[in-house]
Amino acid sequence: MADDARRNELGTFLMNRRGQLTPEDVGLAHPAGPRRVTGLRREEVARLASISTDCYTRIEQGRISVSAPVLTTLSDVLRLGDDQRRYLFSLAGKPSTRVARQTRQKVQPQLHRLLDDLGTIPAMVVGRRMDILGWNRLAAAMMVDFAQIPAKERNYVRILFTHPFMRSLYADWETVAKTAVAQLRMEAAKYPDDPRLSGLVGELSVQDPQFATWWAARSVASLTTGTKTLNHPRVGQLTLDWDTLVEANDAEQQLIIWTAEPGTPTHQALRML
Repeated sequence: MADDARRNELGTFLMNRRGQLTPEDVGLAHPAGPRRVTGLRREEVARLASISTDCYTRIEQGRISVSAPVLTTLSDVLRLGDDQRRYLFSLAGKPSTRVARQTRQKVQPQLHRLLDDLGTIPAMVVGRRMDILGWNRLAAAMMVDFAQIPAKERNYVRILFTHPFMRSLYADWETVAKTAVAQLRMEAAKYPDDPRLSGLVGELSVQDPQFATWWAARSVASLTTGTKTLNHPRVGQLTLDWDTLVEANDAEQQLIIWTAEPGTPTHQALRML
């Protein structure tokens, strides 16, 4: 069942991406007359990928598995970015990222010690599904008191969409939230049979129309680095660089830290917090 779901999602993802491209985007001359479909036609993608239209149609319909060489070609034809390529290959199980049924994650002891020692740097540990596994006092002061949130609801995306404070905290909440949804979709490709993740997506899709729209768009992204601007009610505007560090003993645990250039107003504000 999970394999069928992966193939269906892979086909839907390809169809969605196909609809975002024009003939000009892929080097085809725009045909004369009106087009009945938005984006590329199936036969156009098939021709560019050097496969039959019937074969590509069956791929989109989730009826056949796809080899790595065909995935590579389709990634090139559809102009997929790095995150989109990883997502596509994850869905196809090449290489397989399926893991055994997971037990509840716990923060690695060394990460716990590191969190406690980061007195002037907000930090938290994120695990599978973007669950928040650990945090330091400054992260809680900067965002929300995670300890007051039930453990089963302590998920970054869930908090981002359901906690009213988060919408006013981020200066550009919409961009932050949309990126978080794209990151969550990467998690869904890794764990397509995870009932907790499926439940989270279903719950947020019902509760929030924006989440449902962005989830359906099938954008994908990875946790890496970036800059965020926060409007904190106690210390004012914070402009922070954030980075992701992966735990060597458990790649499913990532340490997220926020830092500011020494001497800047944000650096001083963090010390006030």
